[in-house]
Amino acid sequence: MSTPPTPPADPGRILVVGRSPGVLVATVDILRAKGYTTDATNQFDRVLDDYDVAGLDVLVFGGMVPADTKQYLREEVSRRNPRVSIVQGLAGIAGVIAAQVEAAGSEQRDDPAGVEIAYDEARRCVQLVLKESAHVTVEALWATSFTPPEPRSTSMQVFDGALGAGFHVVPLPDQVPSEASYATVAVDDLVRVFTVGAMPDAVTRMAPRSADDTRLPEVDRVTTTGDDHGRGVGR
Repeated sequence: MSTPPTPPADPGRILVVGRSPGVLVATVDILRAKGYTTDATNQFDRVLDDYDVAGLDVLVFGGMVPADTKQYLREEVSRRNPRVSIVQGLAGIAGVIAAQVEAAGSEQRDDPAGVEIAYDEARRCVQLVLKESAHVTVEALWATSFTPPEPRSTSMQVFDGALGAGFHVVPLPDQVPSEASYATVAVDDLVRVFTVGAMPDAVTRMAPRSADDTRLPEVDRVTTTGDDHGRGVGR
């Protein structure tokens, strides 16, 4: 019988650059609990001073990071650290962001032979091909409020257990909405993230085009460092 996946021996160093304090702190808590060395910040102009970006394995950008700031940091961090993986967060949902980080790590390793993971958009189901028995988890996550600066979300476990070799279909329940919704799938330590329903245009249009764009409300400062458990938060 298979057992639930365990974190890799060297999960890596993660930095999440986003805007919403609650989402950032929750993401740090999730990833640290999984063994990742993780920090997060919404102080965009301090990223290169506050963090050793040359030692990062994964850099994650939230959707509300100003476009010009994101481009500058992407270029500068890549220049200092060519091996870094850069991930664009799909949504302001901590569980989705954390799963994207796990997926980025698993994508750097060869997929186990005979394992295929796909999402059938028309049938709203996860499709799996397993060469041998594996522990599989499927979770659905979706936004329930888009109000800045703290979007809200919820989730449900769709499947968690062992599946034998062969082809399997895991349908998503009807209560998973067709907007701003996502599915995360783990086959042992192989993780994939799928968009079930895209984020509404009204939300994506809120993303600042530049650092001078002040349409969004001010937020509490978040700058986590080391093993502070997300406590580096303040005005």
